[in-house]
Parts: sequence; structure tokens; C-alpha cells
Amino acid sequence: MADRALTYGPQSATRIEAQVTRLNLFATPLMIATLPEAEAINTELKRIILAREAASDSATRSKLSGWQSPWDMHQWGGAPRQRVLGLVRAIVEEQTVDRAGNRHEIAWRVSCRANVNRQGHSNQFHTHPGALWSATYHVDDGGAGADPSLGGEFEIQSPRGVATVMYVPYLTFAGEDGAALGEAHRLRVQAGTAFVFPSWLSHGVRPYRWTSERISIAINFGLANV
Repeated sequence: MADRALTYGPQSATRIEAQVTRLNLFATPLMIATLPEAEAINTELKRIILAREAASDSATRSKLSGWQSPWDMHQWGGAPRQRVLGLVRAIVEEQTVDRAGNRHEIAWRVSCRANVNRQGHSNQFHTHPGALWSATYHVDDGGAGADPSLGGEFEIQSPRGVATVMYVPYLTFAGEDGAALGEAHRLRVQAGTAFVFPSWLSHGVRPYRWTSERISIAINFGLANV
């Protein structure tokens, strides 16, 4: 919210001063966190995930190419997976309140899957039905964290849809969020970081352009009693 005095009117006319308050309504939360001791945890996670990839076919939920496990990694990810889920759960519980702003003890239904993208691989835009919060944890950024030319960015579609770009593509709202109106926002990934966001937020992964592996874990938090 910002209050400021606005003076308007043509130079030749009587100028009018007005007090203007701007409310930025309906913001969409997205939390970014880094897992402590991520390097050692990621080394073990990478070993577990690549072994699983070698032993099983890919699921096809959102991949355009690359490999995905089913939503069962919570069953085979071992202790490193627990560390990642602990971080995401702490964020989810901090961010979940009732309409009066109070937190409650919630029985969560948690599921997760692994994703492996190699050169040219990407994930199409998708949402996570049946969940309240979702997250993406980056086990290996495939070098893209240090070199943005390698692509593989996490991409989020504006939840406002195409909005004003249907009418006047070159106009938008004033402010830092205006550039993403009706389009998408891209986040560079870093190994050890997690993005936590509402499950209805449409997201995908841009094509990855290198010969290493870009490895991530997708996580869903739903309500156990719903």
C-alpha cells in the first residue's frame, strides 16, 4: 500500500491535487529457501534418483521429454528425502492459517516425485490438482545456476491469464510486477533451493541446454482428511 499526492490536469488548466492510495491486491505467494548442508544431501539424492531412473520407465504427467518417477518418491527417497520434506513442511505450516490468521495442527498428505532433464528436455505448464501447496526442490541445477545460457529456468504463468495483453500488448500496470502481467515469470534454479507455491499456480521448466543432468523433486502437500 502506498499513499502519495497526485497533481494532474493540463498545464493550461487549473491543476488539481488528490491523495491516492494504491492497494496491490491478490498477490500470489512464492517462497524460496535454501536447504542447510545441501551439498552432501544432494550427492546422496542424486545417487538414489539416477539409480531409480536406470531401473524404471518414465511417468508422463508433465514431461515433454526427460524422466519422471510416479508420485511415490516419499516411499523410496530415504533419509535425504526426509530432510527436503522437513524444510518444505516447515514453510508450508508457517504459511497456512485460517481466515482469522491463526495456525492449526494439520494432518498432511504428502507425495513427491523425481525429475531428470538432460539436453533439450523440458516440462510443460501444469498444475497439481488435489493439493494445497506444492514445491520444487533442486537437487542438481546442471550448471544452469552459474550459467544462465544453459536454460532450464522454472517458469510460472501469470494467474491473471492473458489480461490486458489481449487488447494492448505494450501496456501494463506500473510497478515491479507489471512486466509479468498476462505473461510468465522465470526463476533461475540453484542446487539446494526450494520453491514453494500454491498448487493451482501453473508452472513448467524451460528447455535445458547442456550435457549434464538437471535433477529436481516435485512435492505436494494436501490435507489427509479431504
